[in-house]
Amino acid sequence: MTREVHITGCASFLPGDPVGNDDLVSLLGDDGSTAGAAVRRRVLSANGIQTRHYALDRDGRTTMLNEELAVEAVRQALKDSGRDLDQLGLLATGTTQGDLLVPGFASMVHGRLGGGPMETLSASGVCASSMAAFKSAVAGVRLGEHDVAAVVGSELVSRGLKQSRYATTTSPERIGYDAQFLRWTLSDGAGAVVLEPTARPDRPSLRVDWVHLVSHAHEHDTCMRAGLADGAAGDDGPRPGRTWLDRATAAEAERDGLLRLRQDVRALPDLFTAGIAEYVRLVRDGRFDPRQIEHVLCHYSSQHFRADIFRLMREAGLMIDEERWFTNLSTRGNTGAASIFVMLAEAWQTGRFTPGDRILLVVPESGRFSFAFAHLTCVGPTGPEVVGTTGSTASAVAGTGRTGSAVEGTAPSLSTAEGTAADSPAGTVASPLGEPEAADDEVVRWTVLELAGVWAELESRLRRVPVLRRIETGTATLGDYRRLLLTLRPQVVEGGRWIARAASNFSEELFELRSAALHHGLEEHRDFRLLDADFAAIGGDPDEIRTATKNLGSEALSAYMFHQAGQPDPVDLLGAMFVIEGLGTAKAARWAGLLRDQLGLADDQLRFLLYHGANDDDHFAALRNVLRSPLIDRPRAERIVRTARVVARLYALQLEEIDG
Repeated sequence: MTREVHITGCASFLPGDPVGNDDLVSLLGDDGSTAGAAVRRRVLSANGIQTRHYALDRDGRTTMLNEELAVEAVRQALKDSGRDLDQLGLLATGTTQGDLLVPGFASMVHGRLGGGPMETLSASGVCASSMAAFKSAVAGVRLGEHDVAAVVGSELVSRGLKQSRYATTTSPERIGYDAQFLRWTLSDGAGAVVLEPTARPDRPSLRVDWVHLVSHAHEHDTCMRAGLADGAAGDDGPRPGRTWLDRATAAEAERDGLLRLRQDVRALPDLFTAGIAEYVRLVRDGRFDPRQIEHVLCHYSSQHFRADIFRLMREAGLMIDEERWFTNLSTRGNTGAASIFVMLAEAWQTGRFTPGDRILLVVPESGRFSFAFAHLTCVGPTGPEVVGTTGSTASAVAGTGRTGSAVEGTAPSLSTAEGTAADSPAGTVASPLGEPEAADDEVVRWTVLELAGVWAELESRLRRVPVLRRIETGTATLGDYRRLLLTLRPQVVEGGRWIARAASNFSEELFELRSAALHHGLEEHRDFRLLDADFAAIGGDPDEIRTATKNLGSEALSAYMFHQAGQPDPVDLLGAMFVIEGLGTAKAARWAGLLRDQLGLADDQLRFLLYHGANDDDHFAALRNVLRSPLIDRPRAERIVRTARVVARLYALQLEEIDG
């Protein structure tokens, strides 16, 4: 039998006095160059941090170990919970870098903390490592293995931020902005919580409803790293011989800068879109309702990114009011794995939470794209919530009755259909349908959110399609474009045919959809001629494209479309329209622009892509109207979403098969 889990104590420990921006150089040092000062001002202006803490004295010497920071936070959290050290049964730790290479950080913290025999767990990683430790400790208490557990996130990064670690290279340009960004962003500190199966009898506690962790390393390169040579990572990670351990000596690795923390800041927009995709998935799966969250504690490295996060959430139609967000980044700094508990401790101690409040913790980790979420509910001193209970699985979106499926990859982003490569390196866009509107009923809201999830999954698959990767990264060839046209033509030719078949199978009840299908088919049944003209304009043989055969993915897509079109009242083909026309309105103009720039093509060689980029918006306006009409009830909406998901996967397969 599982038990509830409550946070009964919370504390943070920040070493030394607060350090303002004017004192940074005197404490950490710099190279004295104008370029170095410009980088520092740029980073500090963006991150919004005014004060932070370092375990350094005024001469730059380390004053405490990382394990000591962790111990102080655990001791204060135990004191806050009213528990004694000898009652502690589990100690779980998270940190980016411990003081020693071995043994594990938790063992070192336990050794200094004392107490009796206990289970320990060392979670490694970056910012989300403390949440990984938190989830393991929650499981231990929930399963009855421990009655008191402590979790601590701790960072002592200042040792690697001193000028002596940067002195091996004389130019800030050589050091790189990726290393400079972290140097003026990270700081030291620790945060800890105590977990128990019962709420406190004398004051409020925070019930842990659920914890969610997920990695997207399978589709993203390393973003934040130490120990890896520049250019040493491929699509699947580091290469043998290029890590710091492969150097002849540790001194050589240090000299070459391999021990510096680095972050590829160009990859951070992708981190946010992937994080929003996870956020959307949790909402779709009924884990929480954004409208019922009273407090959001989100770890982000820079205030500059806050506006980006808010914009993405608004695009997804799932924004939580800004006044409900709490952060102490500006006064406590970015303490990495400790940040989320340092935030929680301050919010807890300042009386921000009252019984019945629901709290969402969010920790994106840039290391190789990991994300952690937790849902907490403040409960009164007698145990039960005073108001607004959510239950152990949190509150579901009203009326969805939906368990959902995972959203893979990216979520809606900042770029638009008319954007250029500079607007968004990944080429991601928000779902072409946009976000739910205030007047939408639950069926429409559910449908729009589900289709947004389909679009996010499609985006993820498209980013892994070889030919599209080459287009997006500026390495496409004229042969790639020729093969793309050869692949699209059979699908375009047959599109008019299956639309006509679908129109003939609508009943009188759905007469409006029959008319719409006929009109749509009439508009597009000649589109293959644009493909033929483009192919000839780039030097292709007209007979070759006219006789082009379908690849494996095209065969599967065509067979599925004709089968669905032959069913009675094939309203689900609106889902196919969402995908196929969505690629036109959201992607075609972008791909045309990229190919034009890379290959020096003229507009009369890109007519098919340019036409659909300019004209498919009208089709989406019609689709929006249909989805909001009384014709679409819940069962039909579910059919639409299912067909959209199938067509998205088959369309991606069709493009994957271009490379065989």
